[in-house]
Amino acid sequence: FMNSTGVDVKSLHPLEVKVIRSFREGEDFSSEVLKDRLEFNQGQANQAVSWLEGKELISETSRSVRTVYELTELGEIYQREGTPLERIVQHVSEQGPDLLNQIAASLGLDNKDAGSAFGALSKEGLLAMDENKQVRFKDPSRMDLLQTIRALLDRAVEKGALEDAELSEEERKRIAMVSKKRGAGSTMFRIAEREESTYCLTDAGLAVRAELEKRGITGEEIGELTPEMLADGRWKGKHFRAYNINIPPARTLLGRSNPYADYLREVKDNLVSLGFQEFDGPLVETEFWNSDALFMPQFHAARDIHDVYYTAEPSHAKKIEQPYLDNVAAAHQDGWKTGSRGWGYKFDRDFTRRLILRSQGTVLSAKQLHKAEVPSKYFGIVRCFRYDQVDATHLSDFYQTEGIVLGEEVNLRTLLGLLEMFAVEVAGAKEVKYVPGYFPFTEPSVEVHIKHPVLGWFELGGSGIFRPEVTKPMGVDVPVLAWGLGIDRMALMTLGLDDLRELFSPDLEAIRLRRRS
Repeated sequence: FMNSTGVDVKSLHPLEVKVIRSFREGEDFSSEVLKDRLEFNQGQANQAVSWLEGKELISETSRSVRTVYELTELGEIYQREGTPLERIVQHVSEQGPDLLNQIAASLGLDNKDAGSAFGALSKEGLLAMDENKQVRFKDPSRMDLLQTIRALLDRAVEKGALEDAELSEEERKRIAMVSKKRGAGSTMFRIAEREESTYCLTDAGLAVRAELEKRGITGEEIGELTPEMLADGRWKGKHFRAYNINIPPARTLLGRSNPYADYLREVKDNLVSLGFQEFDGPLVETEFWNSDALFMPQFHAARDIHDVYYTAEPSHAKKIEQPYLDNVAAAHQDGWKTGSRGWGYKFDRDFTRRLILRSQGTVLSAKQLHKAEVPSKYFGIVRCFRYDQVDATHLSDFYQTEGIVLGEEVNLRTLLGLLEMFAVEVAGAKEVKYVPGYFPFTEPSVEVHIKHPVLGWFELGGSGIFRPEVTKPMGVDVPVLAWGLGIDRMALMTLGLDDLRELFSPDLEAIRLRRRS
């Protein structure tokens, strides 16, 4: 069935066949012509043209750009219920002179819309404002603006869109007052430019047309035999479209969960199996729980607006739970009953209610302390937000695995054992080292570092034993181990990646092919 053009006529889609058979040598057509003559919808017309042009069976003969005015949603409402122009004129006609703001209130119009409409009508000479600031008729005969816009609205509803080439000079002038090219939601018409191309059959297309006629292929062939056709006999005497067994089958894309989401679930399952209880909380927190309850002074550099994200509305929480607010405030000011001298400043009770996106997972540990059991252990997979320069090992939106262990017998050795478990068992690291660190809320403090095969050594996170200034205000008198580790960084090792940004890649194909190493 292959002709001299190299096109297998049996493989042509019915839409292509109908187009080729419907036009002769030198006869131009466009998408609009296909819609009218062949009753294609817009999608079918565009698809047929695209296929045929790709096979070089048709070629473009001309291209033009035309301007059309499409009715917006607001324009449809005005067409049904009346424009502000018409409604203001009707109000003055029926109610007499009135203040513009009173007219707007009476008609349910925004003052801005009423003002714009009055401005147009005043410029037209139809209405004016007298010495009492009341709107009244100036020249009742000047109705051209209203009549023209009403006619344009009605025609747009009837035709779907107005062609610029079909408008008179007066209509173009009037429609320009109520139309925009972009951001047209506040106007009656949207200005759009439509490209229209015309095509004709190429020599190859004419050869295919002759072959189709010779073989009697019309595009009306049946492509699918259904049980209903067998039952009622509609298949009899019909021609069937041939199947091309050389066409590759459609790719089957199996559903697959995101590898990083799988990893997070696996970490949760492992921790729960070890006896940890999971905690969670809102993304938006107060400065109190995010920092104050962790004995971080309110003048600390990390609490600057350039390091945390503040919420605009609402900006403050209504209250902070008692007695924790009073206890924490006293710990900051003079140490309270913790044995500390505190930070020695006046605690700002308004600042502590400030709402931010949580910048560290430890906020959940702080909130858990006053309701935690002894002994017990808790964890969370926590999404955090922090102003940071994004690179291979830093993100401004990231996850931490956060946790605490409470008990009479827990100590630094217990903490180091937990950190090793995370580094080796969860992150899959081969080399681990511990580095002394400093955090306002733990003493001693330890950072755990792991070695990545590409990135080298990097910090996995921080940990330590909560200071009494953190635990005692919450009513806890036993040692509390705490850690906050970058689970995103753990995933780099486990998933065999070398850039944190790959964890959140929009490249679905890359995600689909990713495998756990």
